[in-house]
Amino acid sequence: MKLYTIDTELFKLDGGAMYGVVPKVIWNKLNPADENNLCTWAMRCLLVEDGDRLILIDNGVGDKQDDKFFGHYHLHGPDTLERSLRRHGFLRSDITDVILTHLHFDHCGGSVIREGDTFVTAFPNATYWSNERHWQWAIHPNDREKASFLKENILPIQESGQLSMMPVPAKGTAAFSSTMDIRFVHGHTDAMMLPRILYKDRTIVYMADLIPAVGHIPLPYVMAYDMFPLTTLTEKKAFLEEAVHNDYVLFFEHDPVHECCTLQMTEKGVRVKEHFPLSAL
Repeated sequence: MKLYTIDTELFKLDGGAMYGVVPKVIWNKLNPADENNLCTWAMRCLLVEDGDRLILIDNGVGDKQDDKFFGHYHLHGPDTLERSLRRHGFLRSDITDVILTHLHFDHCGGSVIREGDTFVTAFPNATYWSNERHWQWAIHPNDREKASFLKENILPIQESGQLSMMPVPAKGTAAFSSTMDIRFVHGHTDAMMLPRILYKDRTIVYMADLIPAVGHIPLPYVMAYDMFPLTTLTEKKAFLEEAVHNDYVLFFEHDPVHECCTLQMTEKGVRVKEHFPLSAL
């Protein structure tokens, strides 16, 4: 097995929204805001080469929206999904599986591309993986969350015939392959999927939006974007204790600086033990 970090664009989001109830005087030291209170965040994906499968976990915001849409998020940086794949010697047509942790636009926008006046899947030979519970949540969105679920990112996947659904167990995880399983969490959005990968005798967990960045590790640091923040708090606490006990490696989707870290228990609770890039494993 080989793992590759796939960097896509950097973007900006409101710092207060990203840190919830945590005061700016505290969070601004972690990710300093600009004059508009916006902080820079990554949209970092993970590519898993496992035997004859090439599995992409999330795919960034894509490029098919109009200038007005992208103007809200200030995309910048040298990387795109396509460039990062090519840097590692791959094309979109090489991808066999796309795991969509959830269907917010910054996680699944690269799933679909525009061809003339139509939308088609960006990975023509891939199976796209979601789950029925989250899929229904996304195509029938609540008023608070619907701005994050864009139909053009979602419905063409189903129309292509490439969509497949993971089972959502009542407890525990769902097996994806002999080297990967899926943990389900429900605080940020319903039935978000966190892939857990066995790699070089380590367990790597793709954190998606349960813990978007290193700065979100302390328990009260929960995004205002989360639909059910108390559920997130409970899920974070259980996960962090498990991660310390089992020496998990956390892979961060949105941290603009740090790709991975390990954890340790301190007198203040669970905190970072060591930061490092994925390539250091």
